[in-house]
Amino acid sequence: MISKTIRFTLVLALILAGSGCSSWTKAQKGAAIGATSGGVVGGVIGNAAGNTALGAILGAAIGGAAGAYIGSYMDKQAAEIEEDIQGARVERVGEGIKITFDSGILFDVNKSDIKPAVQTELGDLAVILNKYEDTNILLEGHTDNTGSDEYNMTLSQKRAQSVASYLSGKGVNVARVTIMGYGESQPIA
Repeated sequence: MISKTIRFTLVLALILAGSGCSSWTKAQKGAAIGATSGGVVGGVIGNAAGNTALGAILGAAIGGAAGAYIGSYMDKQAAEIEEDIQGARVERVGEGIKITFDSGILFDVNKSDIKPAVQTELGDLAVILNKYEDTNILLEGHTDNTGSDEYNMTLSQKRAQSVASYLSGKGVNVARVTIMGYGESQPIA
């Protein structure tokens, strides 16, 4: 039997944004992104209403507050996940959270059924995801290059769907969940 090294990634994101200054906190980056975006949108709206400057100022203020809130919201969620979920690597990526599980923990070789031993951790994750219901969820499946491209793609998609179904059974709204199977095209070692 050929052993496959496969990783499974769960990515949580409200916004995907580039990081500006590396010394800034996530909340500061969120505020800057929000202020810039809000200023542009506010300027366009203000122009239509006949007062571009006021629109830009109001848009920047509202956008900055929203961006700071999103950064803080995601920081709290990441900290809670890191504290409560064993066997997962938690990283803040831009304005998102990336949680990586070793699929050897989640799945048997060549299988897409979640192992009973990890269901407690996924159940705990579902509780956190339900608490932070404004977060969208991207479930990604990855494989190595053992086997055909088609087989690995199908397996990675089935695994992502399996986790989505499990989380849905724990009350996570499926409208928040997107699944992607990457097969061997984006291996995670």
